[in-house]
Amino acid sequence: MPRTSRSAVKKQTKRGKSSESQSRRPADSLPASAQTPAQLLDFYYYLKLNRMVEERLSALYRQGKVQGGLYSSKGQEAISVGSAFALAPQDVVAPMIRNLGAMLVRGVKPVEFFLQYMQKEGSPCKGRDTSLHFGGIDRGFVPPVSHLGTLVPVLSGVALAGRMLNKNLVALTYIGDGATSTGDFHEGLALASVKRLPLVVIIENNRWAYSTPVAAQSLLADLADKARAYGIPQGVVDGNDVLAVHEATSRAVDLARRGQGPVLLEAKTMRMRGHSEHDDASYVPEEEKQFWEKRDPILLYEKHLLASEAASQADLSRIESECAARIDADLAIAEAAGGPRPESCVEDVYAPTQGAIERPGEETLRVVRRS
Repeated sequence: MPRTSRSAVKKQTKRGKSSESQSRRPADSLPASAQTPAQLLDFYYYLKLNRMVEERLSALYRQGKVQGGLYSSKGQEAISVGSAFALAPQDVVAPMIRNLGAMLVRGVKPVEFFLQYMQKEGSPCKGRDTSLHFGGIDRGFVPPVSHLGTLVPVLSGVALAGRMLNKNLVALTYIGDGATSTGDFHEGLALASVKRLPLVVIIENNRWAYSTPVAAQSLLADLADKARAYGIPQGVVDGNDVLAVHEATSRAVDLARRGQGPVLLEAKTMRMRGHSEHDDASYVPEEEKQFWEKRDPILLYEKHLLASEAASQADLSRIESECAARIDADLAIAEAAGGPRPESCVEDVYAPTQGAIERPGEETLRVVRRS
């Protein structure tokens, strides 16, 4: 797979100058740079798992089994997988709606996504929310929120808290090209820059903010140049090259951990589906779709693995079968699960106390059941 020469993070000085199967290792076992065939196949496993989980969710959506919206990362999987593998166990990541792959790498199981999207009792949100709106600091990731740009100041706070608690952690989050024009994005970078916080922000420039092309909201050739306003390191990387993304993110994380952050990294890619499942993306020119279909990140990585003899076609087929078997088993669990109990709507509402607050009584629960 061709490697981009633009994957390096440009350092600026102060003041603005320039549960897996046993064959799968935990995500945090990868070193800063993947070199062995086994490590290279780990990348492929998560790329395929990301794609195949979302394909199954898309089918469930069309069957009327998915509640709420569904947002595909097809064409962008290399960004989530490559960047997540660059993090250490103590680091914290905040995914957005197209970063299911990062959550898989950090340990979320496919069954959790199926339960969540189908709004089942055993889902991470206990059937009260859908999409990727779940997480926990104890699991190493902050739940995404619908308001674009908001996670940048939130992760700045996480980075600051980590420093105050001597956690030696780096906080990483993602943002779309359109959201780099929001106030939260700039306010978060402003705070992180003056405090030199260990924060990495990855711009997923997929060329379209819903139906608005990037050229209609910014004249910059590289959105990473917005870092110049804050005197922080920046970089641009081929977002369809998982190894280049991993390398660039590893450098950014290292800079941030050594107190030279925050870092703004732009990954150039293409959203190969509509904004969500109900969007047919008819506004995208056909020639643009055809160009990027040839640059599918999984197809490019397969070619690289085969050409470099890091893997055989049998290896790739085995991994695909492994992913399919795991998805089938996890989906069966989710399909068999029941919906949330009506009375659970009054659970987790009040914090545990020593007795001063009166809990909802049986009469309240009877009303809930009748409704």
